[in-house]
This record gives sequence, structure tokens and C-alpha cells, in this order.
Amino acid sequence: MKNFSKKEYQRIVSQHEKSPWVKNLIWAFTVGGLICVLGQFILTTAKDMGLSKEDAGCVTSMTLIFLSGLFTGLGLFDRLAKRAGAGTIVPITGFANAIVSPAMEFKNEGFILGVGAKMFVIAGPVIVYGISSSIICGLIYYLLKGGAPL
Repeated sequence: MKNFSKKEYQRIVSQHEKSPWVKNLIWAFTVGGLICVLGQFILTTAKDMGLSKEDAGCVTSMTLIFLSGLFTGLGLFDRLAKRAGAGTIVPITGFANAIVSPAMEFKNEGFILGVGAKMFVIAGPVIVYGISSSIICGLIYYLLKGGAPL
């Protein structure tokens, strides 16, 4: 085993730690943009089929969640995320992936103690703090408005 001097070690580390950030940025922007384009396509198609704006939005959300879950289950979402990085964290697709990934990981422990108990390991805190902060903000707003009747 060769002993490296501190300077030589730093040189080797600096050669390997450089990330192609421009390439990563372009991949993230492109993939995130394509996910949004897909969502817009689904929304526009649903509205063209006669659905109301609200119903078309629901169809779009459900479709993107389904596709994210499906691609996660097939192992495609993780392969795409390794290449695109933050581009796959468009909120709805990233959230669906955060729920399906632990469920897939713990499926061998059964549906109740595995999938059911571990599904929200990553997404659970987001849900809890999101709901809690919205309640607190709603109460502050209500009190600042003078407790006007709802």
C-alpha cells in the first residue's frame, strides 16, 4: 500500500470530486421540464375531452401519481433520477416516488407491517408538518382578521 503525502492526496481527491454541474443542470432542467410538459399535455387533453378545469386537474394529478408509482415499481424512476437529479423532484412525481419507494423496499415484511407501516417513512413528516403549519397559519390569519365568522 502506497503512502500518499497530504498534497498528493488532495490532488487525487480534487480530480475525482469535480461534478459536471453544467451537464447536471441541463439534465435536471430538461427532465423537470418534460415532466411538466407531460402534465400540461394531460391537462389540455382532459379539458379538450370536455372535463371541467377542476376535473381535468384531478385527472392530471392522478395520472402523474400513477405513472410515478408505476415507474418507481419498475425501477425506471430511480434510473432516471440518477441521471436527472433534482429534475425528477417535480412535487407530485417526487412525492409519489417518496411514498412508493419505501413500500417497495419493505414489501417482504407483509402488507400491514411492511408496506402499510413503512410507506410514509419519508413522506410522513412532510404531511404532518404541512398540515400542522397550514393549521397554524390559518389560525393566525383568523385571529388577525378579528375572528370574523366563517
